[in-house]
Amino acid sequence: MTTETTPAANPFAAAPVRSLDIMGVKKAIPHRYPFLLVDKIDVIQEDKYCIGTKMVTANEHFFEGHFPGQPVMPGVLIIESMAQTACAMLLSKGGFENKVAFFMGIDEAKFRVPVLPGCVLKHHIEILRLGRAGKFKGEAYVDGKLAAEATMTFALVDKAA
Repeated sequence: MTTETTPAANPFAAAPVRSLDIMGVKKAIPHRYPFLLVDKIDVIQEDKYCIGTKMVTANEHFFEGHFPGQPVMPGVLIIESMAQTACAMLLSKGGFENKVAFFMGIDEAKFRVPVLPGCVLKHHIEILRLGRAGKFKGEAYVDGKLAAEATMTFALVDKAA
C-alpha cells in the first residue's frame, strides 16, 4: 500500500504562496524578545494553511529554570509558538493593522516528544474557522515526529490606542 502525498492529500506539501521572515513576523504581531517564539512562516494557502519555524537555541531564557541540567522547552511555550504562527499568518495579509489576537481557549493539547535545545520546531497550522472569534488546529513537529498538538480559539480585538 502506498501513501498519497499530493497537495490534496497533504496540503503542507504544497509550495508556499508567500513567506514571512522574522521582520515580517514582527510587523504582523506585537511579540518581542524574549516572548517572540516564531522565526519564519510559509503560507501554503491564504486563510487556511501555513508552516511556522521556531529554531530552539540553547540560550533561550526558559532553559535556565526548565530544567537545570536537563533543559526541555515548556509545553505552554510550544502552544504559544503555534498560536503566534497562526495569528501572524492571518494578521500579515493586510486589513488587520489595528487588530491583535488574544487566546480564548486551548483544547485537546497533547505533548508527545520533548523539545530540546537545538531542535527545529515545524508548526503545521490549519485554520478551522475565521471571524472575530477564530479556531485553528496546530501540530508541532521535530525531525518529522509529532511533538505537540492542540486546537485553539482566539479573538481578534482592536489594539489599545
